[in-house]
Amino acid sequence: MRIERYLRNMTLWHMLVGVLALATGVTYGLFQVLARAGIYKYGIFTYDTKLYYQGLTLHGVLNAIVFTTFFIVGFLYIVTEVSLKRKLNRWLVHLSFWTMLLGTLLASWAIFTNKATVLYTFYPPLQAHPAFYVGATLIIVGSWIAVLNTTLAFLAWRRENPGKLTPPPMVAVLTTYIVWFLATIGVAIEVLVFLIPWSLGIVKVVNPELARTLFWWFGHPLVYFWLLPAYLAWYFMLPRIAGGKLYSEPMARVVFIMFILFSLPVGTHHQFSDPGISSTWKAIQAFLTFMVAVPSLLTAFNLAASLEYAGRVRGGEGLFGWIRTLPWKDYRFAGMVGPMIVFIFGGISGIVNASYSVNQVVHNTSWIPGHFHMTVGTAAAMTFLTLSYILMEKLFGKRPWSKTWATIHAYLWVVGVLIFAWGMMQLGRAGIPRRTHLGLSPYMNLEEKVLMGIAAVGGTLMFTAVLIYFVNFLMTLFKRPDVPDTEEVDLEFTEAYHPEREDLPRSLDNFKLWIAVAVLLLIITYGPIFYDVLKATYFVPNAFSPFNPLNLIK
Repeated sequence: MRIERYLRNMTLWHMLVGVLALATGVTYGLFQVLARAGIYKYGIFTYDTKLYYQGLTLHGVLNAIVFTTFFIVGFLYIVTEVSLKRKLNRWLVHLSFWTMLLGTLLASWAIFTNKATVLYTFYPPLQAHPAFYVGATLIIVGSWIAVLNTTLAFLAWRRENPGKLTPPPMVAVLTTYIVWFLATIGVAIEVLVFLIPWSLGIVKVVNPELARTLFWWFGHPLVYFWLLPAYLAWYFMLPRIAGGKLYSEPMARVVFIMFILFSLPVGTHHQFSDPGISSTWKAIQAFLTFMVAVPSLLTAFNLAASLEYAGRVRGGEGLFGWIRTLPWKDYRFAGMVGPMIVFIFGGISGIVNASYSVNQVVHNTSWIPGHFHMTVGTAAAMTFLTLSYILMEKLFGKRPWSKTWATIHAYLWVVGVLIFAWGMMQLGRAGIPRRTHLGLSPYMNLEEKVLMGIAAVGGTLMFTAVLIYFVNFLMTLFKRPDVPDTEEVDLEFTEAYHPEREDLPRSLDNFKLWIAVAVLLLIITYGPIFYDVLKATYFVPNAFSPFNPLNLIK
């Protein structure tokens, strides 16, 4: 498929903004873990609490929102054109990018000037500068423009190909955007209806519990917006990189449909400790959260079978001999299988978080960042870094400056994150809170200080791995092309070992049906919850700066 130069360049700009956000975010992440261990002091001579929580906000917003959104949108543009063999709307591509960039600049200005040190979750009654909320809104609106662009291209393809099944990679693209769009409705209502008027002083009251509920309508499905593009790469690129085929393409379709249904009505498991929500509906959403584990288990089976086939094609014998023959020295393989292995532990720890009773042990403790650094922080982020190398080669003919260092930083990240996560999760089991500035805490015992140090070692290894990536990526960016003509782009999607059959149920390709069912599930599960919240809680005249105990509302 011929990809026009403008789209190749725009995809590069999406990657560059994302990589810059990641570079800034992980730097503050290193500061966080060293500060909690008592090693690093924010400020020159003293611990500056303002800088600590400002850094924590930057780490979350830049890594979890800016980096992921820009990279995913750029990557999915290319997958869409290659899969559908149709052009996207050039004007909408530019409009989406510049809208998201403007939003990023506004929100970043507010955070860097310490006017929006409200953390990634921005719970009221902590109040940020209006620029932060407007910036966040523009990032979402810009991404919606990308969703619209992709949807228009897909509908045009449908009209031209009646009765033809959607190409499998495009199923992943559509699933990603369906989950994202339905999830962002919640946070859009929170910000546009409540937080922007409140921060501007137009209204004096806010309902913290209602805002939290709207945020978590968005906050947990956001995880799948991060993960689904990684799943796309694992399903439709990794088996071919390994030298084999995807074991079951129909199973892959079922997995993505299940994500549309079950990744949305699950946010209340973040609110098990919140008052005002019926325990019945908390339990129902806990059950639905367990249901999200099913497509991940199917994925584990499908991909393990795909890799076993590849290993045996490469000469592997015996029960486990095929594992040894896989291309472990290939940076593309290392950069996808490494995150998959870490994600196993991330998924298991996620079951703990979703459990109604056990969650009470780890809720808001250091266990939580240990968990999500193995999910989004590795499964998604590290796969995206690997994809950035692949995109540089496919779009611009530039192979990695050093394939060896690309492989090394993949494995170094895996080692680092496992050490970091183990330390943080042990601290969580001991009841040590997350986010809190504990560097000078007088009540930390020796065991807890040792665990903080272990987490700091892991965090430092992770930072070192990302630093190697940045150097390698920049050297790749500025080197001469290895292949001069890159207008024809082939992402080399995987063939299926068990291809789709003629009698495959057409309902699996009916996205209108699954969107309708997903919306119905949202209404059924969130309608009573909002009723409970509005009945049990109040709009209150409160607004607080993170650094001032006095109410800003006179």
